[in-house]
Amino acid sequence: MFRYIWGIVKNKQSVLHQINGFTDHLHILTSLHPSIALADFVKDIKLACTQWIRKENLFPDFIGWQEGYGAFTDSLQEKPRLVEYIRTQKEHHRRTTFQEEYMALLRKAGVSFDEAHLT
Repeated sequence: MFRYIWGIVKNKQSVLHQINGFTDHLHILTSLHPSIALADFVKDIKLACTQWIRKENLFPDFIGWQEGYGAFTDSLQEKPRLVEYIRTQKEHHRRTTFQEEYMALLRKAGVSFDEAHLT
């Protein structure tokens, strides 16, 4: 599926720097083409992957993507650290759940949230 998403990103004239995931989420580090709206980018990935997953019967228990998504920006100087972070998701999630990770990212970005809406 990661190669499939890479093709979608490439077709959007954007650059995929790293992709990886764990059982319940994906991380995509990308440079979006200036003409691409983030919401459209995520929507197109979700729609195309859903169709492909169902057509190929890749994940029989797949019922769909979550309703929303999280997107964060960072400086170009952080790219090596982010690539490594995404590359090592399996090891990372031995210590931290997705929910813990997501709340930490929100806090670091200064985004206020209600934990009740994240479960």
